[in-house]
Amino acid sequence: MTTVELNPFPSRSVFLGVDVGTGSARAGLFDGSGKLLGSSSSPIQIWKDGDCVEQSSTDIWHAVCAAVRAACSLANVSDVEVKGIGFAATCSLVAVDAEGSPVTVSWSGDSRRNIIVWMDHRAVKQAERINSFNSPVLQYCGGGVSPEMEPPKLLWVKENLQESWSMVYKWMDLSDWLSYRATGDDTRSLCTTVCKWTYLGHAHMQQQMTEKASRDMEACGWDDEFWEEIGLGDLVDGHHAKIGRSVAFPGHPLGNGLTATAAKASTKQPLTSSELGLLAGTPVGTSLIDAHAGGVGVMESKSDSDSLKKDSDVDTLCTRMVLVCGTSTCHMAVSREKLFIPGVWGPFWSAMVPEYWLTEGGQSATGALLDHIIENHVASPRLANQAASQKVSVFELLNNILKSMAQEDTSSPFVAALTSEMHILPDFHGNRSPVADPNSKGVVFGMTLDTSEKQLALLYLATVQGIAYGTRHIVEHCNAHGHKIDTLLACGGLSKNPLFIQEHADIVGCPIILPRESESVLLGAAILGAVAAKSYPSLHDAMKALNAAGQVVHPSSDPKVKKYHDAKYRIFRDLYEQQLSHRSIITQALS
Repeated sequence: MTTVELNPFPSRSVFLGVDVGTGSARAGLFDGSGKLLGSSSSPIQIWKDGDCVEQSSTDIWHAVCAAVRAACSLANVSDVEVKGIGFAATCSLVAVDAEGSPVTVSWSGDSRRNIIVWMDHRAVKQAERINSFNSPVLQYCGGGVSPEMEPPKLLWVKENLQESWSMVYKWMDLSDWLSYRATGDDTRSLCTTVCKWTYLGHAHMQQQMTEKASRDMEACGWDDEFWEEIGLGDLVDGHHAKIGRSVAFPGHPLGNGLTATAAKASTKQPLTSSELGLLAGTPVGTSLIDAHAGGVGVMESKSDSDSLKKDSDVDTLCTRMVLVCGTSTCHMAVSREKLFIPGVWGPFWSAMVPEYWLTEGGQSATGALLDHIIENHVASPRLANQAASQKVSVFELLNNILKSMAQEDTSSPFVAALTSEMHILPDFHGNRSPVADPNSKGVVFGMTLDTSEKQLALLYLATVQGIAYGTRHIVEHCNAHGHKIDTLLACGGLSKNPLFIQEHADIVGCPIILPRESESVLLGAAILGAVAAKSYPSLHDAMKALNAAGQVVHPSSDPKVKKYHDAKYRIFRDLYEQQLSHRSIITQALS
């Protein structure tokens, strides 16, 4: 007798999250408990020329499609099982014409290069000029725009690439462009517009968070006087058609879901033109910036001790800060009341968790800085060969070298003390928070003629510590201005490095919760799809259902460790003050 095996998951609900980072597009599929079923990534092209960093939306879309198809194949997930989709991406600026085709933003004139990447610093002068107007909107981004935000970049294009400026039909944040490319719906996200475009999201505070009210909302948060004052008044035309006529809360369902074009490729098209391989009409949620998706993917992760220690009347979310640590690190904290913090972006209303005010600190180069320090050292090739032969990562090899050095060095009572004579200010790409100085430079104190692998290990450790001291500075600054942060949560690539996490716990003095699922940004994006599919009544409900804690890393209980880091932290703070003094001396000498 022949038996037919039934599908064990006849009505399985799977949610797809897509994250476009600086170097790759990634896709992850999650079940109804927030468990990762499978993921895949595809590299994306990037062009760097001094302060100019550019990408291609066409290249990125092909990478997204390749990653989604591969993830579905690896996870054995069919198109009918995917119930909702969410997109997250870097806060990069996309330019397209009336046909949706790329418009160059590059000096090269290359039409493929239609994205100014988030880390691009070409618009420092434009940012300074915008800030000189002291517009009231600037109080909602720490007192001034950063060259990494969109208004300075837009002003740069208008002043330097006039032909491109006249051709652009839509200026979009990358995550909004992805959802637009998938659905044809031009609704923008409160996350992107509030955090990177000076949109005043709290203009919508009077609207109740109901399905009716959260439909495409007329964009009432643009400050037209600001745009006219800074020389971009033409963006106000047509009810802000080029920068966003309507906005929506993250996770709001867009249009009629996936378009037929985005869902499936025509059989007449070559495989390289294949699109997502999903069902037309699959719900797509309004997007998030990648770091904010990481916050959504981890912020409600509760450890047993965490749930016991909090009083019932304390809003746990408001005592937490999420570190989304990859190429850069974003520091995300929320509050019920709006808190104005000099040098720290925000307060942004409903930009991450609906009806909470978001404070966003950040460090412009962390993973990128570690790569830079390692790859530019003379011992790097030897180290890479050793790591390959041992089948471990370079970071794991360096961590092991440091452990051996601490055991051999009787004068170092713990690993961190190996850097007693080496100090680093990690501002190699300026300081985003809390001093908000894009002209700040990195400082390395304590170099010798040693070029060994051990010297590189010390340089690596000192860099990790410098990054952690920067986080401590941000946390202390936020708490001094009204936050009550006592717990960190970490996600992103660097959170997988145990030395990086332990140094942060020891230096900041807070426990660090790591999520059960390490791909928190992908989970946060998938949560947008779950909300769009109406599997949960709200984004916050979906976070509570799908976030889960994993390991908790506590600060060292050794008082000597705290005393050591307190001393090094004072030196860290002095390095910037000395830089300001040196800058002033040279300015006076050249005046």
